[in-house]
Amino acid sequence: MRIPSHSAAAAAGTLASLVLTLGAPTASAAGTRDVTADVLADRNVTLSGDTVVTVPSGTTTYDGVFSGEGTLTVRGGGTLILTKDSDFTLPTARQHQKVTTQGGNHPYTTVANPDPPAITVEKGATLQYGTGGSAGLIGHFPYGTPGYDLNQLNVRVDGTLRLSLTRTFNLGTISGSGLVTQPRNMWGTLDLAGTQPFSGVIDNGTGTAAGRPEYPVALPNTRAILNQGSWIIDTPLGRTITLRQNFYQREYGSDVNVHSRPGSKVVLTGQYSYSDQGGDTNPSLSNPNLNWTAIAHQLNKRGTNIEGANVQWGDGTTHEIFMPGTAETVYINLHEASGVRSRLTFAYDGPVTLGAPIGGGRYHDTLAAPGAGDIVIAGTRGNDVTFAAKQYYDGSTTVRNGAILRLGSGKKGGDGSLLTGTARRRVVDDGTLVVRNTSTPVSLAYVGGEGSLVQAGAATTTLTGTAVTYTGTTTVTRGTLALRSGATLVHSRAVRLTMPGAHLDAGTAGLRVVTSLSGRGTVVGGVTNDGVVSAGLTVTGGYTQSAQGQLVAGKRPLKVAGAVRLAGDLDLSGLATAASKSATPADAKASDPSPSPSASPNPSAATARPITLLDHTGSARTTGTFKGLREGAKVELGDSTYRISYRGGDGNDVVLTALAARPSSSKHAATASGAAEVAAAPHTANTAGSGASSWWPQYVLGVALLAGLVAPAVMRHRGNDHRRSGRHAA
Repeated sequence: MRIPSHSAAAAAGTLASLVLTLGAPTASAAGTRDVTADVLADRNVTLSGDTVVTVPSGTTTYDGVFSGEGTLTVRGGGTLILTKDSDFTLPTARQHQKVTTQGGNHPYTTVANPDPPAITVEKGATLQYGTGGSAGLIGHFPYGTPGYDLNQLNVRVDGTLRLSLTRTFNLGTISGSGLVTQPRNMWGTLDLAGTQPFSGVIDNGTGTAAGRPEYPVALPNTRAILNQGSWIIDTPLGRTITLRQNFYQREYGSDVNVHSRPGSKVVLTGQYSYSDQGGDTNPSLSNPNLNWTAIAHQLNKRGTNIEGANVQWGDGTTHEIFMPGTAETVYINLHEASGVRSRLTFAYDGPVTLGAPIGGGRYHDTLAAPGAGDIVIAGTRGNDVTFAAKQYYDGSTTVRNGAILRLGSGKKGGDGSLLTGTARRRVVDDGTLVVRNTSTPVSLAYVGGEGSLVQAGAATTTLTGTAVTYTGTTTVTRGTLALRSGATLVHSRAVRLTMPGAHLDAGTAGLRVVTSLSGRGTVVGGVTNDGVVSAGLTVTGGYTQSAQGQLVAGKRPLKVAGAVRLAGDLDLSGLATAASKSATPADAKASDPSPSPSASPNPSAATARPITLLDHTGSARTTGTFKGLREGAKVELGDSTYRISYRGGDGNDVVLTALAARPSSSKHAATASGAAEVAAAPHTANTAGSGASSWWPQYVLGVALLAGLVAPAVMRHRGNDHRRSGRHAA
């Protein structure tokens, strides 16, 4: 026996003290054998039932072995170090776990109804396997499981189990609420296999294999994982592994490495964070900003390597990103393994920000090569992901229906971008893609899908090439969206320039509108309207409206600097109410064309100002006319009649000038109502028996006949007025 923290001469005194303090035999449960004296004397122990060792304070090194049949409980306030492997069995009556190997040519093993613990480490005690070599493990391995050795001796840890082994090993099923810890730089690997009910903290100092192709893993209750080495996740064929714990690190050089087999997935719903408090048993971070700020010795530098795996961050119920940080504090690598590219899915229920690039280098040198994989923004409710860094993966980006991907945080230093230019690097936008960089221009090609695109940053976004085919709405709220190298918006359901500072740069090819174009912004270049264009926009080039096109008039005119060629329809429905109230558009140009000699005098014409529909700021004449509206044609809006001119304003604007007011529909209604009252009043009086003379029935008959002639004429007049309302008359 070696007791480094106790002199050999004091061993007997220590044992006597334990007997006096703990009451030795009486401290054990009935039928439990206390072998403390044997352990302190370095004697081998043969179990014959439940057995207990009470470890004194300090460190006790045991050079003996445990064998036989029974259980072992370690208690006390000290540390017991085992230097040799021990092998015993659980009593036969307590063995009931079912071990099954399945999967055919791809076998994996599962354990159902696990046996009770064969080893228990009570709270306050520490049991250490090994001294930095390959020996010191307690285990029994009767199963012959493929790919690893399943330990039959399950363990309960309410204190501390320290794993100072340099070999690969398994602990069976782990339960309890304490600490399972492995020293740093030990270079051993814990095979963490099966469902582990353990609710404490796992401190990985060197290597943990959380799942393999030969076994799945589940940690439904584990409180946290302190990762100070490599936490390696893998899966059997066709299985999904979900880990919900937060990961923490305290030292530079740790990572989470993920593998998976075909048809499998790894889901990580927690967060991988730096820890600066709580020690081993309760790791935590005092200030979340420390994840995003470089600190001395790079102690908060964390990473993940995805090795041809299908990985998902979040499960639609959380909104804390798995890797919080920047390029200075985290690295994310996507690699190809065995010909399989990686895939990373973001599935959150609220806004998250990725502040670091996704690349394909080795460990910290993430930008040494492009990432070999694809990114998916899942359609989970509320999923809103911001890429606040330049991305460097050579794969596709898919935004599912209902999800939002934002390139750029909208703040200084938070610009984002994607690799682009090849079909492999395509964007499949079935949700919403928002670009809001403040200073870094973004170029996108191969943008398809049924979703929408929003330009919302001061920096320019350029769509390039003929593979821009997304069908959702295009919205520019700020900055410039540019079209180059054959890119068009003919597939977009609608184009909106919502703010005066919004620009759509159509380039030399101009913008062809086949759906709709609206808003208050500016189109840089020419516009060909084969769809619907709403007034209020500014066009720096020419404006050509085809026979299929339509201009929708509004409170503000369409401003055009280049040549204007008109055909197609003019929609004035939005002006009818304003015109009936003699309203003036906010930026309408005043003009005073001479009224037609045939026009009737109009008492309200002096107060109704001209309405400018198209403000042609260039010097060329406006050519063509709207369908059915030749120069000087009359247009009826509400109660007023206007005349259209294509030579209004400064000589080439399209302007409506009021001519005459028609009787309002309310007056017609009053006339019709009055006629009805005249016809009904005598009839009502007769019904009341008011003592009328003998000529009264003849009077009633005459009035009724008169009403029958007048009322239909009035109603026809009202119907004709109603049908003419809002339409033009040539």
